[in-house]
Amino acid sequence: MNLQQFRFVRETIRRDFNLTEAARMLYTSQPGVSKAIIEFEDELGVKIFERHGKRIKGLTKPGQAVSQVIDRIMREVDNLKKVSDEFARRDEGGLVIACTHTQARYLLPGVIPGFRKQFPKVRVSLAEGSPTQLAEMVLHEQADLAIATESLALTPGLATLPCYTWEHTVVVRPDHPLAELTSSAAKKLTLAQLAEYPIVTYDRAFSGRTAIDEAFSAQSIHPDIVLEAIDADVIKTYVDVGLGIGIIAGVAYDPRRDQGLIGLPVGRLFGTHTTRVGIKEGVFLRDYVYTFLEMLTPTLTRKAVAEAVQGAKDA
Repeated sequence: MNLQQFRFVRETIRRDFNLTEAARMLYTSQPGVSKAIIEFEDELGVKIFERHGKRIKGLTKPGQAVSQVIDRIMREVDNLKKVSDEFARRDEGGLVIACTHTQARYLLPGVIPGFRKQFPKVRVSLAEGSPTQLAEMVLHEQADLAIATESLALTPGLATLPCYTWEHTVVVRPDHPLAELTSSAAKKLTLAQLAEYPIVTYDRAFSGRTAIDEAFSAQSIHPDIVLEAIDADVIKTYVDVGLGIGIIAGVAYDPRRDQGLIGLPVGRLFGTHTTRVGIKEGVFLRDYVYTFLEMLTPTLTRKAVAEAVQGAKDA
């Protein structure tokens, strides 16, 4: 058996058992992938894949165990490469950050310029997507780390650590009735008051939308959500043109930048949320990744991250 066979098996599983897609991702032929897998199964003496004719339909029970072993082997192979790079090219390489639009737009601009100044030879890439997609990127090693509020902590295979907490804010135009509330009245806003107006807020996969739905549902209130979007900039745009009031992450509202809108904090109604950083368990992290994480928030120390990722081993 050899690493090439391991790669073929792993990529076939990642591509939902589509050999054509696996071959395309590995820059080889579909018959070559199929032949290598069959030879590997013959060598092991067990069938890894369930088949219907020539089509692969899923993993056998032995195949599930083999898949886990292959994942561990390939992770350690990747770790060897990272160890080599760490000592041969200490301040060079790449850093792929999987994040939602909110993190890319509002959190990372305060971190990446300083990181680039310290590590000018490290190529930084942002990969945006839904929280579920971000978790998959890290698990499949298409990204070094993910930053999101939802999903990460519930994803097997990811070590996650808290990054920062935040609350929701309602944004309205200056001519909206809610904008005329006194400071004390604004602090006493109720869900029933918000539900009197059309609402623009996040898609169900993003930025605490579940908490918004649960809060209204708990009081048997059915808000008129007229538009859902994946980022706060779109929400604010439609609030500005009069479509309704917006409910966004507080980090996405800045009174200096959003001078055409009024922000009303509503954490009391929708709770406090934690954005987390997710890293694949067991991976070797380059020094500059540790530095980036600590620049992200001081609580993400090398020791804390190493214990989470490596299971309390030394970094």
